[in-house]
Amino acid sequence: MQVVDSLVELVGNTPLVRLRRFSRDVPPTLLAKVEYLNPGGSVKDRIGLAMVAAAEEAGHLRPGGTIVEPTSGNTGAGLAIVAAQRGYRCIFVMPDKMSQEKIDLLRAYGAEVVVCPTAVEPDDPRSYYRTADRLAGEVAGAFQPNQYFNPANPEAHYRTTGPEIWKQTDGRVDVFVAGVGTGGTISGAGRYLKEQNPDVVVVGADPEGSLYSGDQVRPYLVEGVGEDFLPGTFDPQVVDRYVRVSDRDSFLTTRRLTREEGILVGGSCGTAAWAALEVAAEYPADATVVVLLPDSGRNYLSKIFNDDWMAANGFLDKAGAGAKLADVVRRKHTDLPAIVHVHPDEPVRDAIATLHTYGVSQMPVTRREGGDARDDVVGSIRERGLLDRAYRDPGVLDQTVGEVMEAPLPMVDGRDTVEAAMGLLTGQASAVIVCDGPAAIGVLTRADVLDFLVDRGRP
Repeated sequence: MQVVDSLVELVGNTPLVRLRRFSRDVPPTLLAKVEYLNPGGSVKDRIGLAMVAAAEEAGHLRPGGTIVEPTSGNTGAGLAIVAAQRGYRCIFVMPDKMSQEKIDLLRAYGAEVVVCPTAVEPDDPRSYYRTADRLAGEVAGAFQPNQYFNPANPEAHYRTTGPEIWKQTDGRVDVFVAGVGTGGTISGAGRYLKEQNPDVVVVGADPEGSLYSGDQVRPYLVEGVGEDFLPGTFDPQVVDRYVRVSDRDSFLTTRRLTREEGILVGGSCGTAAWAALEVAAEYPADATVVVLLPDSGRNYLSKIFNDDWMAANGFLDKAGAGAKLADVVRRKHTDLPAIVHVHPDEPVRDAIATLHTYGVSQMPVTRREGGDARDDVVGSIRERGLLDRAYRDPGVLDQTVGEVMEAPLPMVDGRDTVEAAMGLLTGQASAVIVCDGPAAIGVLTRADVLDFLVDRGRP
């Protein structure tokens, strides 16, 4: 039988995933270290296990003891899993900007959660750091792992995360990008990678408002990354450069990763991914960039993945926030058929005539007349592509559509919002096919979406 004795045995050995669509506009290979596949849903499982093991070995944590820790949520989950396995009580102290999902998750593990104000100085008695210190002193048998100053934090990444990345890339990693929270991940993994190859560039992705990359500390909304003091677990000598990322870029990139790659991640993952794209643009095609994605987006469904929350905080254009793509199709200013299309056996000359007749610059190629099922779409004809090919070879005009057609236009669900299509329409796609279940109900171009947003924005 293939079994493990405890869930904690599954911590680590997370996969590297190639981000093909997300990185289509930059030359290098961009790989994501997907840490939400740890059993507790984040990279913090690694240090949760390591810090408890170190405390037990040193005699700081004894049977029946209590773990008290300030956390943004993920370290708490990692600690809670180990605590449940080994019979410890947990008290976690969190800042009030954290999502309700994180609070509910920790309580689901049986932990007690104390919520403190975010907008106070670190040394303020009300801060979540000082509150945790107070509770650790008041509760009998309490131990505070203190992830910000515990050497087991960066050591866990030096022993596991760094070696995994080196092995998975066969030593061909040129750039390592990670957010900087406690500093443990980037310090430990970065140190290991640099020991293997001093030319590896380590990049810290940091929120605007964090102390690491700027001298002016101010509040920001992205969770679990950045800091307003320098933790002892952070080694600044490991980081070669920083990329500052706004809340807006972090959250929109988070949503884009999910839409384009099917990887449901949290806001700090968007911070790291945005920074990775910025850096990757400076490297050649034979380079390999690895970005660490710390946690899952399931903790942020009420915030980052909620259009109303995003719009209320200014991260989505209110003119289009919440608008469904099916509504945009229905409100198009046109008398055109729902889907202007052509068939594979038609002559290219006839396809060009259809483009001109309806004044469109691209259209789907479908298997049969009246084929409005999304499975009937087999390709696309695009004016720009035809012009280029016909200019180079006039004989193309006498070929069939099936011989010259391009890949199908991207398909999106009509129940999705306008924002769902923005990553496609602002990238290489000039149009998308909107579907209602198995049926294709219309084609939306960039101009169609612009017209819709203008109409919605009118008083």
